[in-house]
Amino acid sequence: MLPEFFKYSPLVIACASWLIAQFIKMMVVLIQERRFDALFFTRSGGMPSAHSALVCGLATAVALEDGLLSVTFAISAVLALVVMYDSAGVRQAVGKQAVTINRILRTTTSKESENDVNRYSTIQHEIKVLLGHTPFQVFWGAALGIGMAFLWLLMAGYSF
Repeated sequence: MLPEFFKYSPLVIACASWLIAQFIKMMVVLIQERRFDALFFTRSGGMPSAHSALVCGLATAVALEDGLLSVTFAISAVLALVVMYDSAGVRQAVGKQAVTINRILRTTTSKESENDVNRYSTIQHEIKVLLGHTPFQVFWGAALGIGMAFLWLLMAGYSF
């Protein structure tokens, strides 16, 4: 079936979880917005959270391989919690702030006369908006990663 490296590798399972989440994300955009955007495959944000799928796939594979009491599972579980908290909390808040700042910049610079625009010449472009995730998106990304780990190991002949 699968080469030995691919059978039980938590790294491969984590990466496969990420790839599938990114593919689903592209399909969600295609269905919702009726447009194909290949660049969405590499963007952050959206449904489901590929970050959550990656770290939960890793943590689940490590738990099944090394056990729930192992140091490696503890490390991967803590990593998963930090990444999911960051995705749903910090990055989402920063993204909302960037949208607001860009709106303020557009309003402020459009109201200035051409003589005063020189004050704003250091602002070359808008702030990049890095999208975070809603808790719903994080949940489904986590579920995808956990499910992928079980499915992958089941297909590889792993007995639970």
